[in-house]
Amino acid sequence: MKIKNIILMVAGISALFSCSLDEYPYGFYSEKNFYKTAADAESSVNYIYDAINYIEYSRSIVFLGDMNTDVMSPKGDATAANKELDGWKLSNLNTNTTLGNFFKYSYITINRANSVIKNVGAVSFLDEKTKNRYVGEAYFMRGWSYFCLARNFGKVPIHKEPVTTLDMSAVPAASTLDEMWDFIISDLEQAVSLLPFYDKPETGRADKAAACGFLAKVYLYIASAKDHGAPQYSSMNFNVDDYYAKAVEYASMVVDNPEQTTYGFVDNLLDIYDVEKPDGSENIFLMSMDRTGESEGQYSKISKMYIPYISGATVYLRQGDSNDFIKTHDGWGEYRTDLDFYASFESGDKRHDWLFCNQVYNEGGNVIASVADGKLRYPFCRKFIDPNFAGDKTSTRPFLLRYSDVALIYAEAAGPTEKSYSLVNYIRNRAGLGELAPGLDKDSFREAVLHERKYELAFEGDQCYDLRRWNRLHTDITEAKAQGYTAEDLVFYPIPKVETDLNPNL
Repeated sequence: MKIKNIILMVAGISALFSCSLDEYPYGFYSEKNFYKTAADAESSVNYIYDAINYIEYSRSIVFLGDMNTDVMSPKGDATAANKELDGWKLSNLNTNTTLGNFFKYSYITINRANSVIKNVGAVSFLDEKTKNRYVGEAYFMRGWSYFCLARNFGKVPIHKEPVTTLDMSAVPAASTLDEMWDFIISDLEQAVSLLPFYDKPETGRADKAAACGFLAKVYLYIASAKDHGAPQYSSMNFNVDDYYAKAVEYASMVVDNPEQTTYGFVDNLLDIYDVEKPDGSENIFLMSMDRTGESEGQYSKISKMYIPYISGATVYLRQGDSNDFIKTHDGWGEYRTDLDFYASFESGDKRHDWLFCNQVYNEGGNVIASVADGKLRYPFCRKFIDPNFAGDKTSTRPFLLRYSDVALIYAEAAGPTEKSYSLVNYIRNRAGLGELAPGLDKDSFREAVLHERKYELAFEGDQCYDLRRWNRLHTDITEAKAQGYTAEDLVFYPIPKVETDLNPNL
């Protein structure tokens, strides 16, 4: 079922109390008269997914995953919060509103997931298959949310029950990183055990492939962080090779599994990002936004963020190297491509030539603005384009997990095996590039995969986390290096001050 995130306020669910914890716990609602029907149960699952579509959360995917690296920058008059993140102004980050919203909406998602785990798991009116799916989705969303929190903040409070009173919110953070990550692994293992593989991708919903893919991502994240000596991760209590093997095991359930026939590579780069094909086989898990929605979050303005202001009118973009064109609005120029990154692609890489625009056209195919003539301020990313936009409303959606991401997870974790080479070479060949050098040793091969991730997953919210787990934030990010930060300084963001003020146990 495709979710359009128009969540109806059915009996028993009050409006979301999104104000601060001095009034209500995050995500609190009444359960007394709810969970009585199958429709109630499904609505409660939709309600979990709805929390990540709030613009304060969905935009933080870019600000925390890409904007704070050397692949992009904010516009000159961006908000102070986003400039602080981009410039790694550590002294200001405990009051940074973007980090505060990311933290808050993560816990809204977690609280809604906890309610489904507790209540849907206990109902008798659902058949076992449906109940397992709903509860599995809740475990997935809880595990995924804690994964996102842990890689940004490290040890955070673990809630296993719905928070319905203020005093229930004042729990301490996990005592160790091992406890934190073991909980995430346990949740995603539960999701893997309960969820089915879908017959076709369902936009905005997670299935077994999503759970396996993210569990592989978790194992790779902490294995590589310990392997590369990232502060605090280096003292975690697990064997690195065992966890790399676990990453391979779960990634192989997606990329090397005859029972998984729903997801796979898409041959044409432009088809991956075709807004009318959200159920394409690359899309294992992406947000569900649709231009028919009534408010932002239900619909998307993501394309406006990448495209610079041009003329205030409709412009046209060339489709690859063809003479076909699609239309788009122009934008606000919030997410600006770093020119050094743009220039760093290998010659002939279609991800550079096709997925960035350095000129735009009119309906007749004539150039009306370009970087060369100064009418475009920067070459902009066109992964998020909706030619059927309705004013500011689009169906452009963040990509949370693609098949190509899982393929690269497998390759990095497994090292230079025949299967790993075939996966990476497919991605490179699709981009118009030659194959990796044969016979690489394990370290060189993993380095090559990390390099490939930078270009394949650009603007999809991964670059900062890849640098963090490789212990390279302090060496590879210009702003951080210029300020002399150490790896210890950058391994985690501070927990937002509003949380530590309200929770005496943090």
